Amino acid sequence: MTTSGEPLDGCWYAVATSDAIGNDPSPIEVRDVAYVLWRGPDGALIAAADRCTHREAKLSLGTVTDGCLQCPYHGWTFGDAGRCVSVPSSGPHAAIAPAAHLSPLSVAEQYGLVWFCPGEPTQSIPYLGVDDNSSFTRLNTSMEVWNCSVTRMIDNMLDVAHFPYTHAGTFGREQEQIVPKFTLEQLDDTFYGYAYSVTVNNEGEAKSMSGGGDDIIQLDMSTGFALPFSVRSTMSYENGIEQTLFMTASPISAQRSYFTFVLWRNDDVSESGQDIVDFEQQVAREDREMLERLSGELSLERGALVDVQSDKASLEWRRRYSAMINPPS
Repeated sequence: MTTSGEPLDGCWYAVATSDAIGNDPSPIEVRDVAYVLWRGPDGALIAAADRCTHREAKLSLGTVTDGCLQCPYHGWTFGDAGRCVSVPSSGPHAAIAPAAHLSPLSVAEQYGLVWFCPGEPTQSIPYLGVDDNSSFTRLNTSMEVWNCSVTRMIDNMLDVAHFPYTHAGTFGREQEQIVPKFTLEQLDDTFYGYAYSVTVNNEGEAKSMSGGGDDIIQLDMSTGFALPFSVRSTMSYENGIEQTLFMTASPISAQRSYFTFVLWRNDDVSESGQDIVDFEQQVAREDREMLERLSGELSLERGALVDVQSDKASLEWRRRYSAMINPPS
């Protein structure tokens, strides 16, 4: 990737869904480096470099028994906090050298997602207060791998001007081409962005989102970012339904990224929940099809791109992200 400084090592990245980490070791990759995740004897997640301390075999190809990860090459076994608990060739009572232990890395579970930090954490996982609100139900989706730069993904998530075109097959209205001027502001303690109203199509499968109503409706929305790669959008419908959409991406490499989104709704989703998720995934596919046709990373250089007033949120994210990865010496 073009950004290789230490500031990104202190960030948290969503790399899997909690339910995807089961009885087997799970390989992940962040910024061109391979890691392994598994659940220890108590079910808590353990993260380490995907490299045995003995002969550098991929631990993700091994097996987990009773929370202990066994290397597929020589059977070295690692338990709580990555400590080596067995070197079969040395016998059951042989002393184990301290260098045999894995160096555990920061990993956490929040919002049904697995968050990983490759270095010493310098910031918090984005805070979403809606998760603590008992009147809202959380809906999770799977973790996907998109063949595009994470920087282009965040630019897309902050953009409303592409709705009439990229999302013509779901909710976009060709008539709504002009983006009203908006003001950027601190939306809460975590997210910075803008509030706005938008007119959208509400036909067919889109009615699962709105709970019914007319074929054309207006939404009151807000969209904001949290560094480095998370965006939250809130949606308020005229019938009182409220939705929070949290989208987050993590860089696998310069041209590959993890992506997932989480939804919170204040209506009864016991029967409509899957329809809502299916519709939002269709919207995401429209974005993915567009973004995977773009090559390279989004330029962060001032003046390299032509920006208009509707790009203010992306421009501010690029400014703050550039400052983050290039701190003053």
